[in-house]
Amino acid sequence: MNIARSFRKTKTVILQTTVIALITLSLGEIALRIYNHYNPSFVFYSGSYNRFRGKPFANDWNFKLNSLGFKDKEFTKKTENAYRILGIGDSFSYGVVPYENNYLTLIESQLQQTYPYSEVLNMGIPSTGPRDYLSLLLNEGMAYQPDMVLLSFFTGNDFDKIKDVKFYEHSYIASLLHYITNLRPKYEGIALHGEGQYCDECPTFAHDEYLKIESQRSLIYRRDNSDFDNSIEGAISDLSRIKYICDKDGIALLVVIIPDEVQVNRELRREMREAHFPNVALDQWNNTRPNNSLSDTFEKLGIEYIDLYERFSSASSERLYKPRDSHWNIAGNQLAADVIAKAIQAHLE
Repeated sequence: MNIARSFRKTKTVILQTTVIALITLSLGEIALRIYNHYNPSFVFYSGSYNRFRGKPFANDWNFKLNSLGFKDKEFTKKTENAYRILGIGDSFSYGVVPYENNYLTLIESQLQQTYPYSEVLNMGIPSTGPRDYLSLLLNEGMAYQPDMVLLSFFTGNDFDKIKDVKFYEHSYIASLLHYITNLRPKYEGIALHGEGQYCDECPTFAHDEYLKIESQRSLIYRRDNSDFDNSIEGAISDLSRIKYICDKDGIALLVVIIPDEVQVNRELRREMREAHFPNVALDQWNNTRPNNSLSDTFEKLGIEYIDLYERFSSASSERLYKPRDSHWNIAGNQLAADVIAKAIQAHLE
């Protein structure tokens, strides 16, 4: 009798605990979804390019984002004499450096020395890709009547921005736990900008984690990687549509090919290969494979482009990327601005 009563009591406790846990999880899921609706966060999955968009008027070092969440001053109505350039891209365009050191800001100031009415609108959104660039141009960019679209294409990850939804991303609670336990601990520096002092020499990722990130991106340099052909087809399809839209409206299109640090930093490449590709022969490695593929395709499609690989590779003795971050530091932004501004000036002339 005592055994039966004890069993019923245990069963009741387990049932009550399960019900309470389910109710708690359900309420937590609802609460996080409501919170994310009013305060969107990149922690939770979204198929929109707005997932990683900045919050309007949020602090970014010593600068406040504009009312649209872009790292730029307020966008105004286009004046009659203005030559307007839309800067579209991912976190390179948004920039990890302060606003005044961002290459798009520097391009604008350089152009205005010769062409006072030229202006560059920075519409960079982190963690976006070619399909997002197309959507952003159609949904928002065209309304600003651009004369040129300056599209920055990062070889490190712009080929693979369309990804399957991971199992944990279907739940907001699971996504939050994944961020807390798996993503946040891997940062040594500041993952998100805010009000504070920018450090050009401070690393972002832990050493081993950064090598792992670069190794995952470096699969495209292997000659035996046949999946790369499928990846580039998707990217080119979206860029071709952008080209068609620009041509139809008489808008110039200039694509900037941005090299990954592992392409131009020989020491980083050596260290990464030794750690993650020790058995891949050197003749099976093509360090410029993505650049060559893009250049060949752009020439066939009549897309004007600038490949920064040679300039950054020849200047590799100077640090051009923020330590263990993969984004340009202040010097890298300056070099990019000098090269791009010169090309745009030639276009205007």
